Amino acid sequence: MTGPVLARRLDTRDAVAVGLGAMLGAGIFSAPAPAARSAGAWLPLAVLVAGFVAWCNATSSASLAAVMPQAGGTYVYAGRMLGPGWGHLAGWGFVTGKTASCAAMALTVGAYAWPQRPRLAATIALLLTVALGTGGVQRGARLTRVLLAVVLAVLTLVVVAGVGVQDGRDVAGPVGGPTGVLPAAGLMFFAFAGYSRLATLGEEVRDPSRVIPRAIAVALAAALVVYLVVTVAALLALGPARLAASPAPLADVVAARGWHGAVPVVRAGAVAAASGALLSLLLGVSRTAFAMARDGHLPRTLVVVRSGVPRRAELAVGLVVLGLVWAVDLRAAIGFSSLAVLVYYLLANLSARRLAPDVGRHPRWVPVAGALGCAVLALTLPIASVLAGLSVLALGAVVRVVVQRRRDALGTPRVR
Repeated sequence: MTGPVLARRLDTRDAVAVGLGAMLGAGIFSAPAPAARSAGAWLPLAVLVAGFVAWCNATSSASLAAVMPQAGGTYVYAGRMLGPGWGHLAGWGFVTGKTASCAAMALTVGAYAWPQRPRLAATIALLLTVALGTGGVQRGARLTRVLLAVVLAVLTLVVVAGVGVQDGRDVAGPVGGPTGVLPAAGLMFFAFAGYSRLATLGEEVRDPSRVIPRAIAVALAAALVVYLVVTVAALLALGPARLAASPAPLADVVAARGWHGAVPVVRAGAVAAASGALLSLLLGVSRTAFAMARDGHLPRTLVVVRSGVPRRAELAVGLVVLGLVWAVDLRAAIGFSSLAVLVYYLLANLSARRLAPDVGRHPRWVPVAGALGCAVLALTLPIASVLAGLSVLALGAVVRVVVQRRRDALGTPRVR
């Protein structure tokens, strides 16, 4: 690796906060409702399926990050283990998919904070987040810890309210069923994907071979427990049909208990959750963009490090997200992001499968199960999301060919 490097400042607590803060983002405040439409009372099983696939992906990512602790995550891993073209595809998928996720988180902040002007509120949230992110990953991790504490307190309130509802029976007929578990798992997987932030921040973690695997395991286990407890409480309070029909399910859980004064608190918690996820996402996407620019896959102007922080990459990602906030809606942003993220982790599992038996810290079946799980969940996405995602990934391949030919014409070294 040549060129500027990033400062190692994150310890285990910081890393866990970054990963858990991303996973407990806006997903838990919005994903249970559409997932309940598919799985109904089987929603907890869908959470377990999504958690299992996420665990496989996290285990593969942790093994790879411990061996290759550099900024870029699967972009670096796939490039080394599968070939430069696959590395470029992973990096392109991550940057484009997670940029869409950033837009989704900003729009979620806008919807909860200022329902009448959601895009304007999203813009304000984005500008504040970019300003905080350019202060460095350590400051971002400190802020994420504060937001995480707020979100956990709000979710505790929701659970206490849910288990205390006297009558949570449906007022409508049954909804969903066992055949909808996999589609629901695909929807819930979006809420688990935050652990990838730890891999993309690998170049800024102290003692990465020890810290990254531990932080990913702790963050993922905590997120799974929280998701199970919250979804069970929501089902008890609302029943499958009412949960499926709710635009703000966790706020409705509190209202079902009669705690109407606490509903604004839940809304504020959703804003805090989405803000924390947005901050973590911006940190991860900008580091992957930095790594790709350093290797020649993106403009070299992004390879500028000031005080150990890739400021230009952060600002560039922020500008693209700002454009998406005003161009797309929340559903479109999430659908496209899901497809790109699943492809990204598919490549991560295939890369981990190439690790030598004495190097990888995982059972040899884990990356195989993870790759199959990603493929199956991807097939559950709406066809529009699949087509849009594959189109953008194909565009990434075209961009790589054009860049390679241009460099060949100029006589410059080919990108690795």
